[in-house]
Amino acid sequence: MKRIPNYALYGESALPVWCDLLHLEWITERSRPNRWEIKPHQHDALLQIVYIRSGEGEISIENRRIAFTAPCIILLPCRTVHAFRCTEETDGPIITAAQRPLESMARIASPDVFGLIQQPAVIPLPWPADGQEPLWPLFQLLQQEAHSMARGHVAAGLSLLIALLVQISRLDRQSAARRPGKGRRAALLGQFRELVNQHFRSHWTLDLYAEKLGISPAQLGRICREELGEAPMALVGGRVMREAQRQLAYTDLEIKQIAHGLGFSDSSYFSRYFRKQAGITPREFRDAFQSAEGAVVAVPREDRLVSR
Repeated sequence: MKRIPNYALYGESALPVWCDLLHLEWITERSRPNRWEIKPHQHDALLQIVYIRSGEGEISIENRRIAFTAPCIILLPCRTVHAFRCTEETDGPIITAAQRPLESMARIASPDVFGLIQQPAVIPLPWPADGQEPLWPLFQLLQQEAHSMARGHVAAGLSLLIALLVQISRLDRQSAARRPGKGRRAALLGQFRELVNQHFRSHWTLDLYAEKLGISPAQLGRICREELGEAPMALVGGRVMREAQRQLAYTDLEIKQIAHGLGFSDSSYFSRYFRKQAGITPREFRDAFQSAEGAVVAVPREDRLVSR
């Protein structure tokens, strides 16, 4: 069976685990050698933020295609299958960072940011006033930290990245306020994600999620497919898998304990479920993580879909 390539950076094989990675490069650096077309792929643990400063193109998520034009921000959370095609005039920075640390920071610092990085998005930006780009100073600081070898550069970079995402969230809200019909859907999706985070261990049914939201299961399914490009229970399953992977990677709990903590009464069923989703067993995933611990990740000098 053909598999979607899983990369750390496009064209570079990914480690099967999270790494404290902060990387920044320019669109032209990777797109020009690939003739301005990036084939479908995904990043297992990495979030990407693409700032389109010039040019235009098309981004594909699963079976959806969305045209974009500068200026805009493209958000690509981990495990988002995407492809990219653009004109030769297209340029701007691409930030790649480990999603797990960002999620942990965002839970404390900004619920809006946590929600923002849970789904892919294309966010139009206002044209710069008097030639001043409101996000550009933060990108410049992030570039300095991404290229730095100074002590604590990853921590500094991730802190700046939270600040950048806060600004993007504010701009997104301003844009959403100008789009009729989008506000209620965005609010429902935010409520749905919060319910998933609270109850994914309880294995709620689609009917129960819809009941708590005050809409029908069909409505919830339609909103998720149109706005996120996936069914609501696929989002729930992804949340279960992220937690399972984190428990396997960062705890010494036995697999049956992890299964029980995630609401699986049968550890054998949990193993089958995990293998179906990840392609490997929980034991194989843990072994792969442990064998990769301590590996040095080379960081070069300088990648849902909702059209917002």
